[in-house]
This record gives sequence, structure tokens and C-alpha cells, in this order.
Amino acid sequence: MVSHQMEKASNGTSALETQTAELDQPAALRKIISVSSIAAGVQFGWALQLSLLTPYVQLLGIQHKWASLIWLCGPISGMLVQPIVGYHSDRCTSRFGRRRPFIVAGAGLVTVAVFLIGYAADLGHSMGDQLNKPPRTRAIAIFALGFWILDVANNTLQGPCRAFLADLSAGNAKKTRTANAFFSFFMAVGNVLGYAAGSYRDLYKMVPFTMTESCDLYCANLKTCFFLSITLLVLVTFVSLCYVTEKPWTPEPTAEGKASNVPFFGEIFGAFKELKRPMWMLLIVTALNWIAWFPFLLFDTDWMGREVYGGNSDATASATAKKLYNDGVRAGALGLMLNAIVLGFMSLGVEWVGRKMGGAKRLWGVVNFILAICLAMTVLVTKQAENHRRDHGGAKTGPPGNVTAGALTLFAVLGIPQAITFSIPFALASIFSSNSGAGQGLSLGVLNLAIVVPQMVVSVGGGPFDEIFGGGNIPAFVLGAIAAAVSGILALTVLPSPPPDAPAFKTGAMGFH
Repeated sequence: MVSHQMEKASNGTSALETQTAELDQPAALRKIISVSSIAAGVQFGWALQLSLLTPYVQLLGIQHKWASLIWLCGPISGMLVQPIVGYHSDRCTSRFGRRRPFIVAGAGLVTVAVFLIGYAADLGHSMGDQLNKPPRTRAIAIFALGFWILDVANNTLQGPCRAFLADLSAGNAKKTRTANAFFSFFMAVGNVLGYAAGSYRDLYKMVPFTMTESCDLYCANLKTCFFLSITLLVLVTFVSLCYVTEKPWTPEPTAEGKASNVPFFGEIFGAFKELKRPMWMLLIVTALNWIAWFPFLLFDTDWMGREVYGGNSDATASATAKKLYNDGVRAGALGLMLNAIVLGFMSLGVEWVGRKMGGAKRLWGVVNFILAICLAMTVLVTKQAENHRRDHGGAKTGPPGNVTAGALTLFAVLGIPQAITFSIPFALASIFSSNSGAGQGLSLGVLNLAIVVPQMVVSVGGGPFDEIFGGGNIPAFVLGAIAAAVSGILALTVLPSPPPDAPAFKTGAMGFH
């Protein structure tokens, strides 16, 4: 009897040790893919933000030159939330794991934010907004609150998701790059779904009650899109977190036998103080890269509606001008869908293309020049559209086919550098932080500062900067082209190459050796 119990205990201990050992090894590819799929749910919401919310807030009565200030919440929340969440997710001792509690909390916040954004017009009207007297201040306030919560939620989700992938890669450089490439791929899937939904004029008919007295066709479509977004996010999050096991974390004792308890801001400043040269170069190149990207991401559909189609979103604009603007926004959403398709295919080929081009940093440098050229080409497309309107006496039917095709081509080609932007910097940050012994969550939070600080600069200065040069979106796009070219030069010249891949792990079930 005693012998049987000892044998049973021994078998139980062996099983526990085996499970722990498996969690310390790089995870099976199917588990990495499962966690990466959460990006599709997150990016569906981001796609709706990028394609529909800038035009929507102008329809509520905010002028174009101030619309970018609404987006200031994104970089501010990213600057504070991602490092804080990353820091605490590195140290979370929950029995459910380090990352999963934060991912669940982020999904819950998204649900709250979607309700506030979708029903901002209805709630504002019920609180006293007059529909024929813009600006609709109460609706704008509710919208801004929901927008802030949505950005906090997305930052709460994305940091732990990427850190979870780094944990599953267990320090294997090749697996880390593969995990980030799949994350980028599923971001593309979410983009395709989000932009496709945003470009469909009659989507609200799926949920007819979304159209109300204070919520017109555009608003009803937006509301329906967000309902679809939260459904997808909850589904993929639930499936992934139930399927993938995460090892609970136990803090290591210090020399005195007590767990380290360094305050968060001390940890952040310490992380900056101890950054090695490779990480500093990565932050610089990333910051310049996002100075290039953010003006286009912020105003791409507004550019299509305003400059390419010649419409106007101001509340006092004529019905014809508003129709042209909305047609342009939908065309922009179609362009973003094409962008996302290219992004998806490119994401799957990042590892192969990187090898053919001689490494990750060379690939990143080259595609930054592609980004610079595309942003510069927006000037040519805009001039062609303006010439068409001038030569045809202010035509009110939108641009000719060749101008629309040129604009859509730019959207599609931009999917190539975007795939690299969504994968290579994060993979390099994980690799550099693994070599220095830094926590994955905190290191990715530090990298995020190099993304959100440029976004803050663009959010505050983008609208007024455009206004100085006559309004519209082209001045900021040209500045972005210059930043992209400088980023490409620095990536090729000063950014260190990542170290060679770690020795192969014996994980035949994953298909990697």
C-alpha cells in the first residue's frame, strides 16, 4: 500500500516536472498561432478607428485642423499603459499566468469602449445635443471618453500578447521572429475584416436598430462595425487563452531572501539607464519610422475624401460635398483593405525575404525607402485630382478612374513596409532584451515609447502644421516621407545586426530544428 502511494506520488511529481519542462521550451507552432490570432480581434477595432473615426468626429462638429487632437489619447495611453502593464505582467503571480489576466482585462475594456463610441451620438442627443446645431459637444465628450478607453484597452491587450509570444518562444531567435510574423499576419487579417466592413455602405441592415434619429447611415454603419469587432475579439481571446497553457511566475528571492520590490518608475528609468547600444539604435530608428507612418495612418481616409474626391466633412458643408467626402472615405477603406491583404502575404514571407536580403535590418532599411516614395507620391495623386476638378469646372462626380487607381495602388504597396514595421522592430526588441536579461513585457513597453512619442508630436502638431501650409493633409505626408528616408538610412548604417540564432532546440513536434 505504502509502496503504491509512493509510486503514485513519484509519477505525479514526474508528470509535474515534465509539464514544467515543456513550458520552459519553445511552444508548438500551433500554440503560437493561436495566441497570435488575438491580434485579428485587436486590429479589427484599430482598423475601424483608423478608417472611420477621424471622419466621424468631424461629422460631429470638430474642425479638421483640431481633429488630430482626439488621437492624442492614443500615444498618451500607450506611453503610460504599455510600460505599466508590461512591468506588472512581468511580475504577475496569478495562477492563471503572467499575461492572460491582462489580456482578459483588455478585452473587457474594449467592450465598454465600443458601447460608448457607438452610442455617443444617441447619448449626446438624449443629454441635450441639437442635431442641427454643431458642434454636438456632449456626443463629442462621450466619443472622446470611449476613444480613450479603447486606446487604453488596446494597449493593455497588445503588450501582453507580444510578451506572451516571446515567452512561448523561450529565447529562440528564429521562433521569436516567426511568432512576430504571425502576429503581423493576424493583424492583417483583422485589418482586412475591419476595412471591408468600413467600406460596405449597407452594413447597418444586419442590425437595423442601429439607425436612429441622431445616428444617421454613417453612424449606424460605424456602430454595426464595432459590434462585429467585439464579437471577433471575445471569440479569439476565449479560444486562445483556454487552449494555451501559461506557466505561473514565482519571483526569485534576492540575496537577503526577499523578493525584489523596485517601484515601477524606478524600474523604467533603470531600464533606460541600462539600455545597450543596439536597443538605443532600435528606439531611434523606430521613432523616425513612426513619424513617417502616423500622419498617413491618421488621415489616409480623410485624404481620400478631401483631396482625392474633393469632398468636405464640415457640418456646414453642402449635401453634395458631404456625399463626395463619404464616397472618398469608403474608397479609402477599400484601399486599406488592399493594404491589409498585401500586409498579410508579406507577413508570411518576412523570414524568407529577410534571409534573401541579408538580414532583418537590411530588409527594414529598404522598405523604409518604399514608404518614403509612396508618401511622396501622394502629392502627385492629389495634383492629378485637383487638375481634373479644375479642368472639368469643379466636377462633382469624384476623380477619374486613373486617379482612384493610383491612390488605391499606393495603399496596396504600403502593405509591404507595414508588414515589416509590425514585426521586425518587436522581434529585435525581444532578441536584444533576451540577450541583456531584461523582462519581455518591460522591454516591449520601452520600445512602445519610441512609437507613442512620435504619435504625440503628430497628434498635437499635425493639424496646425497642415494649416500653416494651406490646410489639407499633404504637408504632413511630405514630412513623413522625409522621416521615412532618414529612418531607412539609419537602419542600414547604424542599427546593429541581431545575433545569430540560438542553438536548435529538440522540438520535432513543432517542425523547427
